[in-house]
Amino acid sequence: MKTARARFQVGQPVHHKLFDYRGVIVDVDATFQGSEDWYQAMARTRPPKDRPWYHVLVHNAQHMTYVTERNLEPDLTGEPIRHPALGEFFEGQRGGLYVRQTAAH
Repeated sequence: MKTARARFQVGQPVHHKLFDYRGVIVDVDATFQGSEDWYQAMARTRPPKDRPWYHVLVHNAQHMTYVTERNLEPDLTGEPIRHPALGEFFEGQRGGLYVRQTAAH
């Protein structure tokens, strides 16, 4: 099975086109990596499993979502993302992207 190249990257602010929320990407899966039960219950529009999926911290919320690429677009507002776990993944912002935490040596 051929997989598509991801359009978005870790640290990129995004906007969910269907549910109208902003967030920041913390991880990218080249293809759907969830369970079939989750897909049947949560992915009601049945997006393709062979395309990239993203783990997104949701702005002004406490949770993370798992989103198919076709439901995302770049967030061009320039407004910061607010999420209590943001500091666990990123150390700041540069050039419109969030910068990953560097591992302690």
